[in-house]
Amino acid sequence: SSNFTQQPHLAGTQENLHLAEQIQANWKAFGLDSVQLAPYEVLLSYPNETNPNYISLIDEHGQEIFNTSLSEPVPAGYETVEDIVPPYSAFSASGEPEGDLVYVNYGRIEDFHKLEREMGINCSGKIVIVRYGKIFRGNKVRNAYLAGAKGLILYSDPADSCAPGVQPYPDGWNLPGGGAQRGNVLLLDGAGDPLTPGYPAKGDQRRAQSAVNLNIPVHPIGYHDAEKLLKEMGGAPAPDDSWKGQLSVPYNVGPGFTGTSSKRKVRMHIYSFKQVRRIYNVIGILRGATEPDRYVILGGHRDSWVFGGIDPQSGAAVVHEIVRSFGKLKQEGWRPRRTVIFASWDAEEFGLMGSTEWAEENVKILQERAVAYINADSSIEGNYTLRVDCTPSMHSLVYNLTKEIPSPDEGFEGRSLFESWYEKNPSREHKGFPRINKLGSGNDFEVFFQRLGIASGRARYTKNFKVDKFSSYPVYHSVYETYEIVEKFYDPTFRNHLAVAQVRGGLVFELAEAVILPFDCRDYAKALNSYVDIIYNITMKHQAAMEVHKVSLDLLWDSVKAFSEVANDFHRRLELVDIHNPIEVRSWNDQLMFLERAFIDPLGLPGRPFYRHIIFAPNSHNKYAGVSFPGIYDALFDIDHKADQEKAWEEVKKQIFVAAFTVTAAAGTLKETL
Repeated sequence: SSNFTQQPHLAGTQENLHLAEQIQANWKAFGLDSVQLAPYEVLLSYPNETNPNYISLIDEHGQEIFNTSLSEPVPAGYETVEDIVPPYSAFSASGEPEGDLVYVNYGRIEDFHKLEREMGINCSGKIVIVRYGKIFRGNKVRNAYLAGAKGLILYSDPADSCAPGVQPYPDGWNLPGGGAQRGNVLLLDGAGDPLTPGYPAKGDQRRAQSAVNLNIPVHPIGYHDAEKLLKEMGGAPAPDDSWKGQLSVPYNVGPGFTGTSSKRKVRMHIYSFKQVRRIYNVIGILRGATEPDRYVILGGHRDSWVFGGIDPQSGAAVVHEIVRSFGKLKQEGWRPRRTVIFASWDAEEFGLMGSTEWAEENVKILQERAVAYINADSSIEGNYTLRVDCTPSMHSLVYNLTKEIPSPDEGFEGRSLFESWYEKNPSREHKGFPRINKLGSGNDFEVFFQRLGIASGRARYTKNFKVDKFSSYPVYHSVYETYEIVEKFYDPTFRNHLAVAQVRGGLVFELAEAVILPFDCRDYAKALNSYVDIIYNITMKHQAAMEVHKVSLDLLWDSVKAFSEVANDFHRRLELVDIHNPIEVRSWNDQLMFLERAFIDPLGLPGRPFYRHIIFAPNSHNKYAGVSFPGIYDALFDIDHKADQEKAWEEVKKQIFVAAFTVTAAAGTLKETL
């Protein structure tokens, strides 16, 4: 891990190509059958080296009386490193907007609603400042843009980026006041190169420039600088304590400043540019012995904002070790039953570009042959317990596997990972089992799962969500994400890394080796039942309206009930299969493999043609979170405020029909073949 983190590896730079070539050489030496670089020409975004980005306070004469810092103070031992990209928001528009400042808490839809609907504060023509946390930064930008703001400042509030009682780095693992979170602010439907949606970014294919212009200038700052901007804010006080962070400022929402500062404005200076550059995936293949045309994919990204001590290199190191161990087995004469594909993705940080372009290029093969995709970004975001997000059909596989892996946790010596995980994070729905989350997005599984319907999963070590209220981990996407912070504070013995490697490697091994694919459709049925419950609970708030508009969930309940019966019958018959009959085995495995594909609607979700999974999608209001029955969920969102109630409820009806049809159709794929 340490040699992946000595230099910055920003996508589109020479350093990241060198790392790709190094990984290619290593994987060849480990014994894979082939290791190729897969290049693409994609649109990326960088700050201007000669004209840096910053934000100023200006007085009534237009003089700049305070400017935010141009870079982060570099951690000890890295003073001589070149090419550290300063904090910026990739794909921000450039420009120099100037105006009154408005504070909008986390920049969520409900925060803007509170300002506009309850407090009568209009953000049109203003510069808004919001704190990081709760939702994906791109959603904050979209919300600000739709509210008419002409610029957005993002900052890390200690309430969301510091753990209580912990020192700032290097004495502890908290974010120092000069640290800032980089990140992309693209919000496209589906991910990948914005100039070539749906197709690989290769050759001189026509590029759709317009796709990237839905934007305003955006810039991230640290909390020392934010304090200077927020200190003298005037206007209305914060509506309640949930709008107050932990800076020593009043958290007034504005617009503008108070007292002697009342004539001051804020000016943004954003000079970042967009440019088409070449990126490189590394694709390694270990051919299967029996079913070489069935693929199990393990992929994680390689590019980082700076050193990537946690994101992604704690994950890339695990992929490296899994390749090494599979290579070793191969050199001892073993081959997996199915083909295993290992991928080191590029430009994940810019919007999942490497993985999406590769999937777009190989879309037909993947639709026909991909069994599963296991994602391997950061191995740790905390050191409390395991966290797994995956398709419901992998639940049993994950539970069985974690019972075989020793727990790395203190106080669980001699016990399994399953036990420590269960004790620390039990499921609310399933008694006796740990919690498994739905897949959202914000990572490289998106195209495989949400667009192509390939069964997917991810695992990492995480924090204690009951206690740790900070979002992500404090130094996320800052220059302080070094190898040292991992070695000193997060995982000194690398025991948690090992457990994560055993989970990810174990999933790949089982999916590649098992004669009958280790998917369980009964778990999908259980999950669908709980998802209808969630929708039912949302509709309970609208009972009167539903009666008026004759909207009912009966069709959906019926389809899920029928699915459960078919799934039970399928697994009852599966136990009788003759595993020595290759044709029979293949036919059953195809039904298991294609179940996930059956939840794909080629037309996609309303307004989101690249999100095609009817059961799961990223939340429209927070890309990081997964939503079940997203079509229905979105149709119900804020429905009371929609102008045309008849039309709004017709859309809910339509989405219930689409969901019920899809579940019924998926059940049809598990019925006894004629």
